[in-house]
Amino acid sequence: MSAKTPVTKGASRSAVPKGQAALNEAWRVMHFALRAVIAEPDRILATRGLTRMHHRILFFVAHTPGMSVGELQSTLDVTKQALNAPLRQLQTQGLIELAKADHDARVREIRLTADGVALEAQLTGEQQRLFADAFARAGAQAHEGWRAVMLELARHAGMR
Repeated sequence: MSAKTPVTKGASRSAVPKGQAALNEAWRVMHFALRAVIAEPDRILATRGLTRMHHRILFFVAHTPGMSVGELQSTLDVTKQALNAPLRQLQTQGLIELAKADHDARVREIRLTADGVALEAQLTGEQQRLFADAFARAGAQAHEGWRAVMLELARHAGMR
């Protein structure tokens, strides 16, 4: 796999990697890329006794104002029971608060506290710096091709 192979809008299907070796290489590179993206946030989280699940919660709550517990459960594709303990930990550490929604008292919305906003910004900011640097180094059209591939993969998980 060449780091210089451009992926352009409207590129022919021949630009798609062919064969098992190309697919194995794509998966191998994704494995190491994921390790790079999560390493520093995981280290920061571990100092607080938190995990990647806590970061996922903080991220989606930060970037989806007014998100309810049910919406978060659906977004993360986890059971209510699986979500309960991480939410309690984040609440105990003063990173989130649960409040009744203005539109429906039966709905509990999750909001980040000031400390939660700061932690989420630190964790996600580190990842964004890595992505910005990688896109800058990969060239002008890298983001478009990468985004197209990620959207196709995300559709398999039900992302709209």
